[in-house]
Amino acid sequence: MSIRNLEHAFHPKSVALIGASDKAGSVGRIVMRNIVSGGFEGELWPVNPKHETVDGRTCYPNVQEIPGIPDLAVIVTPPRSVPGLIRDLGEKGTRATVVITAGLNEANGLRQEMLDAAKPYLLRIIGPNTVGLLLPQSKLNASFAHMDARPGQIALLSQSGAIATSLIDWAADNQIGFSQIVSLGDMADVDVADCLDLLAGDAGTKAIVMYLESIPHPRKFMSAARAAARLKPVIAIKPGRHSEAAKAAATHTGALSGADRVVDAALRRAGVLRVGGLAELFDATETLARFPMLEQVRVGIVTNGGGAGVLAVDQLMENKGELAELSAGTLERLDQCLPDNWSHSNPVDIIGDAPPERFKEAVEVVAADPGTDAILVLNCPTGLASPIDAATAVASLVDAGTVAGKPVFACWLGEHTARKGRRVLVDAGVASYETPAAAANAISYLSDWSRAQRVLMRVPDNRYDEKHFDREVVYRIFRQAASEGRNMLAETEAKAAISAYGISVPRTLVARTAEEVEGVAGELLSGDGKVVVKLLSKSLTHKSDVGGVVLDVATPKAAREAAVAIGERVRALRPDADIDGFAVQPMVMRKHAQELILGASRDPVFGPTVLFGAGGTMAELVNDTAIGLPPLDDVLAGDLIDSTHIGRLLAGYRDRQAANRTAIIDAVIALSQMIIDFPCLVSMDINPLLADATGVIALDARIEIDLDGLKRSGPNPDLAIRPYPSNWKREVALKGGTYDLRPIRPDDVVLYPLFLSKVSPHDLRLRFLALRRTFSEDALRRLTQVDYDRDMAFIALDKDGGELAGIARLSSDPDHEIAEYAVLVRTDLQGRGLGWELLRQLIDFARADGVKRIEGLILSENIKMLTMCREFGFSVVHHPSDTSLMLATLDLQPA
Repeated sequence: MSIRNLEHAFHPKSVALIGASDKAGSVGRIVMRNIVSGGFEGELWPVNPKHETVDGRTCYPNVQEIPGIPDLAVIVTPPRSVPGLIRDLGEKGTRATVVITAGLNEANGLRQEMLDAAKPYLLRIIGPNTVGLLLPQSKLNASFAHMDARPGQIALLSQSGAIATSLIDWAADNQIGFSQIVSLGDMADVDVADCLDLLAGDAGTKAIVMYLESIPHPRKFMSAARAAARLKPVIAIKPGRHSEAAKAAATHTGALSGADRVVDAALRRAGVLRVGGLAELFDATETLARFPMLEQVRVGIVTNGGGAGVLAVDQLMENKGELAELSAGTLERLDQCLPDNWSHSNPVDIIGDAPPERFKEAVEVVAADPGTDAILVLNCPTGLASPIDAATAVASLVDAGTVAGKPVFACWLGEHTARKGRRVLVDAGVASYETPAAAANAISYLSDWSRAQRVLMRVPDNRYDEKHFDREVVYRIFRQAASEGRNMLAETEAKAAISAYGISVPRTLVARTAEEVEGVAGELLSGDGKVVVKLLSKSLTHKSDVGGVVLDVATPKAAREAAVAIGERVRALRPDADIDGFAVQPMVMRKHAQELILGASRDPVFGPTVLFGAGGTMAELVNDTAIGLPPLDDVLAGDLIDSTHIGRLLAGYRDRQAANRTAIIDAVIALSQMIIDFPCLVSMDINPLLADATGVIALDARIEIDLDGLKRSGPNPDLAIRPYPSNWKREVALKGGTYDLRPIRPDDVVLYPLFLSKVSPHDLRLRFLALRRTFSEDALRRLTQVDYDRDMAFIALDKDGGELAGIARLSSDPDHEIAEYAVLVRTDLQGRGLGWELLRQLIDFARADGVKRIEGLILSENIKMLTMCREFGFSVVHHPSDTSLMLATLDLQPA
């Protein structure tokens, strides 16, 4: 149900505490005291049949006796009482609850009973087994946390109550405040994606911090996380980095695709910053709470100890950071205020005897340099100067955590006086850290967030729209294997399948016996060159493990002998294995080619994944690979390549030409498209995939399919990210021209400037319900980057000139109950029926997608749109809160 009724939990005006108590040490007493002491200004109704009063307030015996309807109920009663209480609250009219009680699980059936009781009323449940809910901005502490949280602009979502309370404790000491703190508990109903959806649009939340132990609904999570991360920083810690990968994998890819690497790929794709541990989470939280995103982070360092500066630079470079290059004018000014033996470069080492005034002057000068974006100040304790005085001098320059508008980060090393110095800095609003590395890491979060945003907003080209893949050929290959009861394809079948998707393979001939090998080898050796002889076996996945590949075979006779030797080795090492024959192919000789691996596998949480990296027989040992989530475009495929070490080698070095990057990207996207088209695809290896300046060629391939999954058609419903809905294309012939209607793509952003120039200011006002003169580049990118799951947009293109003629947009709530629509047609093309066709396309799509109702807000003066809505059967009424607006609604599904 996503955010439905969650506003009652996050903005309650009244609270009922079920299980309130005066009993010392009870959860009911702690929660009651926390709510009262927190200063909640709404109605508070304690409920407990064993008490007439609790904390001096009237206590009601049951839910029915509460004198009003609670917006939020907090339950701390025994597990077996919870389902009945949920039913009572639903009947009362309450629509949100926090179930602190533990012990409601699948084994005892209480979890399902609770959900069944809530369902008829759309009553939302946070928990069970949770510390509770803290809303500092509303002065509500509905939890049994040991202390209250101060108000601020960070939202915390935690699946661990212990982590939530630890963060509250740390934040108090560092003067960090929160907008909301949600201990999610067992997430029987409300999960992390629901909260992300709500917080994405919360004006009081500037950053979101998450502690994740599981992600139960991956597509829902990815949509919510991507939407939130486009608007504000989202940081996550996800434990389990070293969980063991599957040992018995049918392909190299299966062994290399560890679950945590997939989590990394998913969070990166969603624009979420992942940090490694609690210390990093605290530091990232502090950094993003204090400072806005920076497009570039060139760091100027001021230190009284050279070693500390070197440590900071090392960590900064490790994080792909950037050291500011100080201008000649800055160096001259520093010469005037620093002793002769200062470092004369960045880091600015002001020497160990530096008095407070020297710190202050150096920081002022470095902050004024136009090539500096952030300042790091380091202090090492000496017997010559006071760390407290130095901190006081730096703090005197600070305004809202900045000097000259640039973020200031500080590291006062040591204990005792250093701790007092850090307190001075924190009180002045300076982000302070205990080690140079921690400070450098904190700075990197600003640039990491900027990089994550750029990845989310980058635009691919459209050359893959013209690419043709022969799906029918691949389907026949899969169907033939399935008819024989095989889930593993023979090498020849696997190569034929990838060849149908444009990946080059060498010519391969099949021989059933060693004698036949001699004959087909002779055919291939009629010209110059050599051949390779390979084992064909349905029961052996990795041929090289049993000596099933012989290279550099120069004559037909040697080919026959190689086949005989392969057979002998297999019978000796794997007497249970079947030998189905031999594959003979030309020996591909590419002196400067790199061996790559390209593969696919399924993650139990995020579904299908793509793997790219260094290949060959040592692929698992080298383990230089990267994981991506399909669907992939050329931008994402390029990122996948660049995130590996071999990606740098592919760019060329010394006497080696760069490999054909376009051909490699084409292969990655071809594999991604196979995953989209065939839900039955379980795993795949293309290894080795040779790549050089001339292109790529796959020397070996293996594919595993799910026989039952062959009945399912694409696009693959198991994808964590919905692919481009290419089946929603059609052509319409109208008065005055023919138009192509299709889903929008990111690269359509280039069509917008001309389109908007041909839309009148009056029409823009009717569409956006206000005057809108300009659109930023980021705004245009957001308009063209939709997730096709919650948001959809169709464009109409003039078939002759390819110009953008109209746009229709649909934005669904996360549970696909209600979707809001909008249509805009170019002013000079109105009156031809194009708006009608676009709206019809939206309605057809919404109905097919299971949306129950679409609605739109229309200015009452927009007669054309109102007339069209009525013709489509919309109900059109005045908006209840704005007389200038009309609300048009159309029910699509039966109740």
